[in-house]
Formats: sequence, structure tokens, C-alpha cells
Amino acid sequence: MIERIMILGAILLVIAIAALVGADQLIKYWAVHELKPKGTMEFIHFGSFKVFDLTYLENDGAIFGSMSGQRWFLIGFTGIVLAAGAVALYIFRKRSKLLTASITLFVAGGIGNIIDRVRFGYVVDMFEFKIFKFAIFNFADICVTFAFIMLLAYGLFIDPKLEKAKKAEKEAAGNE
Repeated sequence: MIERIMILGAILLVIAIAALVGADQLIKYWAVHELKPKGTMEFIHFGSFKVFDLTYLENDGAIFGSMSGQRWFLIGFTGIVLAAGAVALYIFRKRSKLLTASITLFVAGGIGNIIDRVRFGYVVDMFEFKIFKFAIFNFADICVTFAFIMLLAYGLFIDPKLEKAKKAEKEAAGNE
């Protein structure tokens, strides 16, 4: 019974990753075929106050265009990080649902961007935050950003409580 539950959990994680990667790739497909010819489209605005525009960008670097032209390094580095994420997902899958969800988002975002790097040599970006000058990003980047925020919350608030509970449990077992 426990084996079936573990297999079902693994299947659900793979489905979640596939769904997130699929959403990322569909959005990028749309951007390449519809947004690229236009360059930029208004997206979210209130009167003349712009919040978000959709702006087509081919980013051959990493965050904020850093490491531009380092395609193979970025593919290799992302591949190593994805392998570590898959191992972490397996090792920590029972520790916390928040941790599992954050690693799932992280892996999905990494896969979404590595697909672009392998296929095109660059990552397709399209979301431009207009309130202040910010990088143009994509859905995979959003997944990675939320994963980072969730990991930070986990590390600051949840993991210390889990460790404290484990310590108290060990002390209680030692006193018996």
C-alpha cells in the first residue's frame, strides 16, 4: 500500500512538472508566433499607467542578460542544477509539502528554460514589468522565482520548527 502511494505521489509530481513545462512552452510558442512580429503589446494598464506589457525578447544570457553568449555553460549548469533538484525532490518529498512544491516549481522552470536554450540557443522572454525598469522574463522564470521565495520561507519558518520537533522527540525518547 505504501509503495502504491509513493508511486502515485511520484506520478503526480511528474504530471505537475509536465503541466508547468507545457504551460511555459505554450506561452513561448504564442510569443514566437504572435508577439514576435509585433514586438510589444500592451497587457495590463490603468488608463495611461502601464503595469505590464508583452515584449518579445530573445535572451541568450542568464538573469538580466548576464553571461550573454555562454549557451553551453548555461545548458550544462542548468542540467546539473536540474539533476540536483530531481535528487532533492526524491530525498525530501516526505519532509514538507511546501518544500516539495517549491522544488517542483524550480525543476519545471529549469526544464522550460533549458528546452529553449537547446532548441534556439536563447530563452524566449515576454513579460515586461513597466512600473519600474525590470528584466523581461517568462513563465519558467516566474516558476523559479516563486520556488526561491517558497524555499526561503521554508528555510526560515518551517524547517527550524521541524528540526526543533525532531530534537524534542529524540530528547523525549532518551528520557524514557
